[in-house]
Amino acid sequence: MQHIFPRLTTAVFALLLSASTALAHAFLDTAAPGVGSTITSSPGELQLKFTQNLVLAFSSVQLARAQGGTVATGKPTLDASSPDTLHVSLGRPLAAGTYIVSWKVLSVDTHTTSGTYKFTISP
Repeated sequence: MQHIFPRLTTAVFALLLSASTALAHAFLDTAAPGVGSTITSSPGELQLKFTQNLVLAFSSVQLARAQGGTVATGKPTLDASSPDTLHVSLGRPLAAGTYIVSWKVLSVDTHTTSGTYKFTISP
């Protein structure tokens, strides 16, 4: 009986670990510009890295000024070497101010997630 308990505990732990991995969705892991960051100059693009690989055809990113009004961007592209990372080019430099990034992605696990974050460009 003493030998069964450690094996049973290990089996249950492995089952729980695999279940949590299988049920995971794509959430924003890191971003550039960073979530809540203040930067001194306009970025050339937005980079959003997620916790799972994405399906590009069903993923989108929008940029808006906090005071209102959308900002034109290029279409998101997947990083060729890292399919969990979206790149969004900015057609022109952004003016000083606060911006809101809104994202909606479909991960390879077929679940959609969405969210927003802000960053600021100081004058």
